[in-house]
Amino acid sequence: MSGSETHLDNTPQLRDEALCRSVLYGALSLAFHPPTLETWDELRSEKARLALPQAAALLDSGKRTGNWEPVASEAAETSIDLAARMDDWMQTFQPLTLERLVSSYGHLFGHTAKGLICPYEAEYGQEGLFQQPRHIARVAGFYRAFGLTTREVERERADHISCELEFLDFLSRKEAFALERGEKVTLEETQKAIRLFLRDHLARFGRAFGRLLREQEPEGVFGKLGDLLFDFVTFECYRLRIQPGPAVLRLRSAEPDNVPMACGGESDLVQLETPE
Repeated sequence: MSGSETHLDNTPQLRDEALCRSVLYGALSLAFHPPTLETWDELRSEKARLALPQAAALLDSGKRTGNWEPVASEAAETSIDLAARMDDWMQTFQPLTLERLVSSYGHLFGHTAKGLICPYEAEYGQEGLFQQPRHIARVAGFYRAFGLTTREVERERADHISCELEFLDFLSRKEAFALERGEKVTLEETQKAIRLFLRDHLARFGRAFGRLLREQEPEGVFGKLGDLLFDFVTFECYRLRIQPGPAVLRLRSAEPDNVPMACGGESDLVQLETPE
């Protein structure tokens, strides 16, 4: 682990960086929800217009002054500029009507697990049919370990890109809280979970997912969002000394598919909650 994970020195800066990561994870999670008036309004709000560029810029500055560095096999990809990626996406997203956003989302993600672009982690890679439920169960196990679950009423799978991003938003806020309170045990447990979940899940397919979006809609809102996701996942892998997942990852072999719908309607938000 990096020094920032094991010491409480420079706590205000580390806390602020954790909060900024939470802001980016949260925005990406909302942006990959099936669009609704609420998510559209939240991402277009004055608060978002101010917070998102500031969070990206602060993380960029931390990259220059901290111990962030690419792993050896990725040394060529050192030109990450999160602020620029955020600006590109916001410039495309802000003038977009909700109707256009819904149309674009439906075109890319469709109404089944295997639309034009697949937002489900367990569909990527060469795992067989019987491995897929186990993979999804491992994702859900991370959620349960922190007292979270997906809302049954939403009928969404735990491995949806939005759920995984929301979980890392939650963990990053928990990390910031532990730093603020000086709770070393909680901090170490949370940082370990962030690293493991990123390595085994989001980083495994997130870059390939982002690249597919860029290829399908290079100048569109989801293409720009894919660029931001690709760079942020890469950034996080460098920060935590994790080998970034591949930029190209094939979907698993076509087999009988009885998975839930990706988006049942505008009211179906991908969301985590604390079980009662």
